[in-house]
Amino acid sequence: MATRPELVCPAGTPASLRTAVDAGADAVYCGFRDATNARNFPGLNFSVDELAASLAYAHAHGTKVLLAINTFPPAGGTDLWRDAIDRAVALGVDAVIIADIGVADYAARNYPKLRLHLSVQAGAPSVDAIRFYCEAFDVKRVVLPRILTVAEIRELKREVPCEIETFIFGNHGLMAEGRCSLTNYVTGVSTNMDGACSPADHVHYVEDANGSRASRLGVFTIDCFACDQKAGYPTICKGRYFAGRQSNATYAFEEPLSLNLAELFPELVSAGVSAFKIEGRQRSRAYVREVVSAWRHALDELEAGRQPILANLVALSEGGKQSPGAFASKLWR
Repeated sequence: MATRPELVCPAGTPASLRTAVDAGADAVYCGFRDATNARNFPGLNFSVDELAASLAYAHAHGTKVLLAINTFPPAGGTDLWRDAIDRAVALGVDAVIIADIGVADYAARNYPKLRLHLSVQAGAPSVDAIRFYCEAFDVKRVVLPRILTVAEIRELKREVPCEIETFIFGNHGLMAEGRCSLTNYVTGVSTNMDGACSPADHVHYVEDANGSRASRLGVFTIDCFACDQKAGYPTICKGRYFAGRQSNATYAFEEPLSLNLAELFPELVSAGVSAFKIEGRQRSRAYVREVVSAWRHALDELEAGRQPILANLVALSEGGKQSPGAFASKLWR
């Protein structure tokens, strides 16, 4: 292994950050408790004081902290995003993950020594797009959208002047290469600008006389469950609907399953991927501990020249289902 890849792990809370660090994360990614990051949910994220204490804990254990400022400011409302960049620099984070060109420009002009990573939210899957961000804003790493095969990643890596980070486990996240406007349509709250997909105060569960349940987002029914089924959280992309001429409700966008690249892991390392991201800032500490530990072990095994075994991850996948997505082939389309 020419260069040791970095294991980038989710931290939705200070407790999860400590768990990820203790489980062997090389880096954790997190966000402020506001609309500047794409996981703006109640009970998640960090205050300035919490992030300062978490940074001290992570750095004391040799772990980097990457701060996601990866949503898009509304017209005339950039102050919150610029303040977030200012606070990130003052706290001493190791890198900021940006998506918006204006935010990138502000960071690059005012803090030229600040390390910038390009978020998947920026949707940059081509050599020309990545080169633009590198040349214009000195971006050091790009998080690729989950739409490229391993062969395409290998070719792309040869032509771009920056590090490449890919997702390896967690949400499939294929909607418009990382961006999604479905929640905005139903609730008026934007995933891309407010940072909230399926905001909790719009979620309702309605039970009928037989014990069956319907999950709703706003006034829209997203899915229905029999009384012996566990009702899932209503995200529009993973709901079941009556569509076309089909007589039964089906997953019109995508099934609830997890991306799992365990079988492709050695190929991705040889393709030159510099960092592997585990998705799941909204997940529990137990999930973070199990997943980070498993991938830490796998990366160490690969570095030692042994084939990693990751079969136990299927138990942690959504609905017990997993897929390599577009990384294996384009046939998923």
